[in-house]
Amino acid sequence: MQRMASLLVGVLTAWLGAAQAQVPDYIIQLNAAPLKAQAGANTPAHSAAAAAKPAVAPVARGKPRIGVLLPLGSPRLGEAAEVVRQGVEAAAAVDDKAEVLVLAADEESVAARYQEALAAGVNVVIGPLTRPGIAAVAPLVKVPTLALNTLEPGLPTNPKLFGLALAVEGEAQQVAGVMFEDGRRNPLVVASQDVLSARLRKAFVEQWQAIGGKSVRAIEANGAGLASLPAAAAQADAVFLAVDDQQAGAIRQALPPELPVYATSQLNSRHPPAALNNVRLIDMPWFLMPQHEAVKRYPRPDRALTMQTERLYALGIDAYRLAVLLANPKAAPATLRLDGVTGDLQLGRDRQFTRQLPLAVLGAGGLQ
Repeated sequence: MQRMASLLVGVLTAWLGAAQAQVPDYIIQLNAAPLKAQAGANTPAHSAAAAAKPAVAPVARGKPRIGVLLPLGSPRLGEAAEVVRQGVEAAAAVDDKAEVLVLAADEESVAARYQEALAAGVNVVIGPLTRPGIAAVAPLVKVPTLALNTLEPGLPTNPKLFGLALAVEGEAQQVAGVMFEDGRRNPLVVASQDVLSARLRKAFVEQWQAIGGKSVRAIEANGAGLASLPAAAAQADAVFLAVDDQQAGAIRQALPPELPVYATSQLNSRHPPAALNNVRLIDMPWFLMPQHEAVKRYPRPDRALTMQTERLYALGIDAYRLAVLLANPKAAPATLRLDGVTGDLQLGRDRQFTRQLPLAVLGAGGLQ
């Protein structure tokens, strides 16, 4: 699978009625349809109750046991955690290389649940999902533990604690690398004032300077900023749109058609507007390469989900696959690589798995 440079916008989607909100590292958005469990499974609330005190059976001979700690009963994150769980169990059903033990664990109970998982004989743990949850279990880690978020610098150093996240900064860093490799040297960044856009802009600028680029000009996607767009574009040889798809179309139409435009997976929708034709973007193989052998072997969700939500399902698939690799006592984590559905995964020096993502070009009828 095509390798490129670090990774991808992180999205954690939960259903909060009509409201939308944000938490660190994730976007929480309204889903397109009520979440239904994968074939034959219970609803999230029911699943959480069942998972809180699992019936622990003897481990099947020759198979490792993987504990999965997710906030399935959380009013705020429970339904998003359910999507991750579905991804884990979908991968387990296809690969059948390990037993999966699911435990509902919110930030208050996660330490106790982690110890229960250890007592149940797990070889690897997937989770927790939140940074406070990770901080709670970090001192307890005794088996390879794959946290589904970024690892904060202040955590106790533990060679068995790893991070697998969909971090927004990684995608912006990758776009900077792709632009530089394409020979661009005078980029223009167009960003809005929201938190996510600001983080994308900051990560792009820092990475651009780290790889040897000159200073970057950035303008705001507002009235005054857009008024200066033609003059700024005339001095640029490429543009990075650190904005959402609602803003991107109008901005793209105001740019010279021959000026190369790059973006994150924010602009990848199932029905992109014609105004975004020829925009270069990066995203998961799960969306860009559905017929790849490493992707098509896993089932798609059986219910309509937003693309943001489906990224969490894909994250669950890769979390299971990495956990199987980490369960091998002879495995050297530093050498682990996975041709994943969320990207080409490799462990970095900070014990965080990084992604290399494929590049696509938006065009008539979708991606090219």
